Amino acid sequence: MGKERDNMFLDVKGLSISYGDIRAVQNVNFYMEKGELISIIGANGAGKTTIINSLMGLVPVQSGTIIFKGQDITKMPAHKRARIGIRIVPERSRVFPRLTVYENLLTGMYGMKNKVSPEKSILQLYEIFPILKERKNQLASTLSGGEQQQLAIARALVSEPELLLVDEVSTGLMPKLTQEVFSVLETLNKEHQLTILLVEQNAFVSLEISTRGYVLETGQCVLEGPATFLMDNTRIKEVYLGH
Repeated sequence: MGKERDNMFLDVKGLSISYGDIRAVQNVNFYMEKGELISIIGANGAGKTTIINSLMGLVPVQSGTIIFKGQDITKMPAHKRARIGIRIVPERSRVFPRLTVYENLLTGMYGMKNKVSPEKSILQLYEIFPILKERKNQLASTLSGGEQQQLAIARALVSEPELLLVDEVSTGLMPKLTQEVFSVLETLNKEHQLTILLVEQNAFVSLEISTRGYVLETGQCVLEGPATFLMDNTRIKEVYLGH
């Protein structure tokens, strides 16, 4: 890659993951610098969700290493990764439907130390997500799909993480709502300097707000580069952007 990878914020080397006899991810390498917004794009079943779940500690790594802020976290359990600053926004929002918006936000503090004030953090999030302030006393089940996705993102942010992992945030959303959610992610990255890793099937929208991107096919990284380079790549346009 021609890039010095010492002291990277996140450095993933030789990542391989299997489910029984099925090799889901094969020797994947990628890195992130602090403050970047990176996309991993690929078709459904390419291994994107497996990668993001491995970073959170939700699936075991067969081989390879995950280094976060200079620390090897490859075998660290998920709850400890959350405590050192990694949080995930799972696919299809997965909010608690019978809790209010405010109660859902409080669940984002579960297991955290006292260094973060929930009330202060939630007030700051209401500024970023004004619709959640309006709906704070409503049950999450009454929110639209786009609003539930914003709630899922906000819940992950309550604990003030340093790295936000976002899994297929556009799934099930209409184009207008997809743009709204991606606009929020762009604001979090550019105005709040939050480091974000997106895995997305919706290549164009995710690359539009990204610094760099990686293309995944059948568990392998086949192309990488600046987002503008990938968006101009003929093969990417044909396969992922429909051009």
